Amino acid sequence: MEKRIALVTGATSGIGEATARLLAANNFKLILCGRRQDRLAQISKELSELTEVTSLTFDVSQQRAVEQSINSLPMAWKEIDVLINNAGNAHGLSPIQTGDLNDWEKMIDINVKGLLHVSREVMNGMIERKRGHIVNIGSIAGLEVYPNGNVYCASKSAVDSITKGMRFDLNPYGIKVTSINPGMVDTEFSLVRFKGDAERAKNTYKGMQPLTAVDIAELILFTVTRPAHVVLADVLVLPVAQASATVVKRDA
Repeated sequence: MEKRIALVTGATSGIGEATARLLAANNFKLILCGRRQDRLAQISKELSELTEVTSLTFDVSQQRAVEQSINSLPMAWKEIDVLINNAGNAHGLSPIQTGDLNDWEKMIDINVKGLLHVSREVMNGMIERKRGHIVNIGSIAGLEVYPNGNVYCASKSAVDSITKGMRFDLNPYGIKVTSINPGMVDTEFSLVRFKGDAERAKNTYKGMQPLTAVDIAELILFTVTRPAHVVLADVLVLPVAQASATVVKRDA
């Protein structure tokens, strides 16, 4: 069976890295994308023992860099079958009246604009070939707003709306579109949100067992390996302890 090509953004850590490792072991060729060139090189070297790998270093929020990087791919890598829009971030957890403007811009630029930039460069090839699969990593925060989540929730709500719009617009071309919306996942997410405060990040998951990056990677793998006539459209995945964005059972 010929290997399909998957492009993964945010591949240097967390869900992106876990997904890359799982896809490499399951008959996919990989285009790994991220901002940290050293991490990309290390992961690419490791996974090249399992499959063919190439990497692109760019910031998804920079449209021109995204365009140039993806267009620079050799012909052998241009027919991308699966796009995993994983790159995203959360910055701060403050009431909107005291929110940091720089934090807002980072979240909108990466979570919303970044997803659009990469998708635009990849989907045209899928349209020409009349096949492909786009998987957007959203969040429960895009389905429920919670206190102090304001702009982050808005950015993930935008991902949800964009995904649904993609599904309408790409339907005539036979392109699958999936939204995977995790609840609490123990990755670098909270460490970034709390600007390196490891203790505060750790307390996010205190007294409960969160999802892991591998849990989400396994779901992504399952999603992109369904038969040609099957698409998982919108998936909400939570740890057992979590009932909603704000209701979490914690042990004493």
